[in-house]
Amino acid sequence: MNVSTSFIITGLFVFALAGFLGFETIRRVPRLLHTPLMALTNALSAISLVGSLVVLGRDYSTYATILGFIAVVASTINVVGGFLITDKMLRMFKPREKMKKPAPAEAEAAS
Repeated sequence: MNVSTSFIITGLFVFALAGFLGFETIRRVPRLLHTPLMALTNALSAISLVGSLVVLGRDYSTYATILGFIAVVASTINVVGGFLITDKMLRMFKPREKMKKPAPAEAEAAS
């Protein structure tokens, strides 16, 4: 499969444009919505993981197989790290247990 230079330049342009658009979109999201947004990006990363597994499993050229392997590793790191961060963010919203006050009988016995 021969890839032309104009195809590569167009692909890089779309990638850069998507990066800038994604950065501007994420930057304007209120802090309250970061947890649902993180869950959505984890789902998108999982979709890219499935796609990269398909590329890795097919009988393409060595170059495509290496890129597929790199995509699998990067997507896996992104998905696992995203779920860990989302779990940590959700734990921040759980109410903490309050310390129990000693019963009056226990307080008098201690003194």
